[in-house]
Amino acid sequence: MKTLLKLEEAALLVVGICCFAQLDYAWWWFLLLLLVPDVGMLGYLVNPRVGAFTYNLFHFRALAIGLMIFGYFYGNEIISLSGIMLFSHIALDRMLGYGLKYPDSFKNTHLGSIGK
Repeated sequence: MKTLLKLEEAALLVVGICCFAQLDYAWWWFLLLLLVPDVGMLGYLVNPRVGAFTYNLFHFRALAIGLMIFGYFYGNEIISLSGIMLFSHIALDRMLGYGLKYPDSFKNTHLGSIGK
């Protein structure tokens, strides 16, 4: 089952890459912006509860899709880019086994425990 879930996330990452290809940006922007959503981890500097909230906010796929749709319909390429990058980042993270966080620990995710 884990392999199937990883393949599904890899397919979603390809969707994100295809969406990015429709925009008029150099590919180095994709690489540069791919890890930006991890700023959500900064909440862990406060405590695990705040960290889980901020991390999950920056890794909420519905938000990414909403930004993509909003940007498309309102002709705002920056908002579309934000949604596409968030969507792609989430797919990459989940493909690597990093899920949404529970408030007790960074290692406790909806996909199971990470690390040792």
